[in-house]
Amino acid sequence: MAEVTQAQVESVLKTLPIRYIDNDLVSAKALKNVELNGTEAIVNIELGFPAEGYREELTQAVREKLIALDGVDKVTVNLGWNIRTHSVQKGVKPLKNVKNIIAVASGKGGVGKSTTSVNLALALATEGANVAVLDADVYGPSQPRMLGAKEKPESADGKSLEPVVRYGIQSMSIGYLLPEEDTPMIWRGPMVTQALEQLLTDTNWKDVDYLIVDLPPGTGDAQLTLAQKIPVAGAVIVTTPQDIALLDARKALKMFEKVSVSVLGIVENMSTHICSQCGHEEHIFGEGGGQRMADQYKADLLGALPLDIRIREQADGGHPTVHADPDSRVTQIYREIARIMTGKLSQTGKDYSSKFPNIMIQNT
Repeated sequence: MAEVTQAQVESVLKTLPIRYIDNDLVSAKALKNVELNGTEAIVNIELGFPAEGYREELTQAVREKLIALDGVDKVTVNLGWNIRTHSVQKGVKPLKNVKNIIAVASGKGGVGKSTTSVNLALALATEGANVAVLDADVYGPSQPRMLGAKEKPESADGKSLEPVVRYGIQSMSIGYLLPEEDTPMIWRGPMVTQALEQLLTDTNWKDVDYLIVDLPPGTGDAQLTLAQKIPVAGAVIVTTPQDIALLDARKALKMFEKVSVSVLGIVENMSTHICSQCGHEEHIFGEGGGQRMADQYKADLLGALPLDIRIREQADGGHPTVHADPDSRVTQIYREIARIMTGKLSQTGKDYSSKFPNIMIQNT
């Protein structure tokens, strides 16, 4: 039996693509180390995005490739991920203890943006990331209700706030600070933007890989503040197939393009209606709108979610679908979107500013 070499192992693995980044293991520099111990090949793989739901598939594919080599009888695959900080808008520095901020936006209200935000956050946590959610809708905060969180944030020093932790994810919302859930916020624009900045910067986030920002609909004060002062690594646009929703979603997408924030893709919500009685699936809001928009703007369609009564009931009840029904088809769609989204983000530029020392010039 011929003795296998490291070059042979790398050559074989160069033909194995990583599904979520459209690149192979070697070219993506995900193959960190190969150890050959007699007829055993030990392969260490490090992805740039969380991928618990992809672990078994990729591990099995590596095993099949290597076990076919003459001289290999046993394959051990050690697979993990290292989530790095990615580049943001020019002139804006990354936030302390937060590696990446992903904005979830829509041009129009009522398309399920907040439901998508919380379920994507939970999906990322399930995939193996440390995740937080910032509810940036000051006028209509909904994350406290969706997360089933009623407690007030603690403050040890009277200046900063501790994030509210629910289902393993950190969260902050103006809703946590209101005396009653139905208390209206009758504020002018400057007060809203200041509140948004404070909620973000005065919260003691703990080693967050991805901070999901649930934006209010439209392209107003909150979005402008986000674009000018908050370090955003990427944005996701939520829409429905309906023409009027797509029209407004295009405005949100073009807004992020104008402020040099990378659009990671489009999520088509309420893509089909699933009858709760018979299970029949129908395109009641139109068909293929999200894909046409993605094609028009050369963006990715990250996924399509059905209009399912359980999604609404679970979010309203404070138990979002990814938590309440982890084995459901809908949860698997959210997790797939999360992997595609962060896989794409992992291919964007890295931010290395924290690696460089601060240089001080003093007169002596």
